[in-house]
Amino acid sequence: MPTDLSPTARALRALEILQTRPGATAGELAAGLGITERAARRYIGILREAGIPVESARGPYGGYRLGRGTRLPPVVFTEPEALGLVMAVLDGHPAATDADDLVGSALSKVIRALPDSVGRQAAALRAYASAAPDRDSARPDPTTASALVAAIAARRRVLVTYQSAAGRVWEAEVDPWAVVVRHGRWYLLCHSHRVDGIRTYRIDRIGAVQRTAQEFEPPRDLDPVAALEENLGTGWEYPTRVVFDAPMAEVAPWVRPPMGRLEASGHGCVLVGSTSNPAMYAQEWLARMPLAFRVEGGPELHAAVAAVASRFAAATAAPRA
Repeated sequence: MPTDLSPTARALRALEILQTRPGATAGELAAGLGITERAARRYIGILREAGIPVESARGPYGGYRLGRGTRLPPVVFTEPEALGLVMAVLDGHPAATDADDLVGSALSKVIRALPDSVGRQAAALRAYASAAPDRDSARPDPTTASALVAAIAARRRVLVTYQSAAGRVWEAEVDPWAVVVRHGRWYLLCHSHRVDGIRTYRIDRIGAVQRTAQEFEPPRDLDPVAALEENLGTGWEYPTRVVFDAPMAEVAPWVRPPMGRLEASGHGCVLVGSTSNPAMYAQEWLARMPLAFRVEGGPELHAAVAAVASRFAAATAAPRA
């Protein structure tokens, strides 16, 4: 944050922070403005003197927020901000080049609202850029994602219907802690009361969301990204156990979090986890590893690896006379 901003510029920046982060504390305002907390409170007073209703609340979830019905000036983008927004949308949603696409339609509205000088550049970027879709990405239904985010904000338990990669469908009552986007996929990090443990569900596989009246409190020290990485490979139908004779330092770069937890074992290491799709685990993960391994469990993964091995062996067999 530049330190040479005028008081007016800082007041407008404070207003922008309150727009984008309702409930911001004096400390968060101070960090965003590059000033002390005492000075941040002074800028709240300036906004109130200008007729902008800023409400404050005390307590662990307190902070400042704009009053209901506040009329704000229109959002103005700089050219780098506008182009950066278009690039981010196309990178995350290649179909947005089509104005008939849901996200593409929203992007068209944003571009039309831009000043001519900025809007022309943004429109040209969108018209002449091409984006290849990520085959591993999976975007959920916006309605489902919105229902989950609303439940997270309200701290209300939900009942979800889920379909695993293997096609099995079940219902689970969960405390929705966070929505995490990882490598083009959207996940719900939650505590499942069905199994009394942490679970990570892909949101594109959630078929229904029903909010209940039951409230919950998320863990105080929750790090959603770290918790997701730690729990991606747990809680699925089929157990997995893969043993490597190589040291952990050599194996670890080839292990993705959904594969399970890598642990030292003797002179090598062992990968322990679970999966809902043994064939995918064998073909897309284990088959790509340039290291010797042996599958000790479970029987479903053992059969899937045997099938892959048989297919590769047949590919190298001598042709029939």
